[in-house]
Amino acid sequence: MKGLVYILTNPAMPGIVKIGLTARGDMKQRLNELFTTGVPVPFDCVFACEVDNCADVERALHIAFGPYRINPRREFFKIEVEQPLAILKLFEKKEVTQEVNRELDSSSTEMDRQAGEKLQRQRRPPLDFHLMGIPDGSALTYLGDESGTTATVCSNKKVRYNDQEKSLTQLTSELMGLDYSIQPTPHWAYQGRTLLDIYNEIYSDNL
Repeated sequence: MKGLVYILTNPAMPGIVKIGLTARGDMKQRLNELFTTGVPVPFDCVFACEVDNCADVERALHIAFGPYRINPRREFFKIEVEQPLAILKLFEKKEVTQEVNRELDSSSTEMDRQAGEKLQRQRRPPLDFHLMGIPDGSALTYLGDESGTTATVCSNKKVRYNDQEKSLTQLTSELMGLDYSIQPTPHWAYQGRTLLDIYNEIYSDNL
């Protein structure tokens, strides 16, 4: 059966990803059901696409990430969004992420959206090298290959690579050959520690 498979996150559930499906005709109703009185703020759609057999694709993702499933009766997984995203894009026929997000917006009020955005800012402050104790001129090591690829910190939010300044998110996507943004901190290290570990230590009070 053709349908949509989606990947959702929620600011109230940091580090948790929801993987689900819906038939296109039932999309609005299904998404409205997600934002209930038991959920404090609306979900965000990270990625959604049409696939030829949504039930098979969803089942494959659930099996692949089964060890990280929080509750066998719920579609929530303690994983990074990049993990199911990389697999789902292999089955993608047509991306509909923006369409799904519009439906999510229409099912929530402006107050709901503002609450979600506020919680997101509180829980995930923007990556700031200086606040993380990483000064300009520091070398960051890319962990995705064995060639010793490095980038140099040139401001609190930018790195220099091949004489070009860019965000670490952009550079990580380019090095991995991806056409979408991913969380860069697990893929880089500074002085032997991953940026994710440093980030979590610095912002532990906000996570």
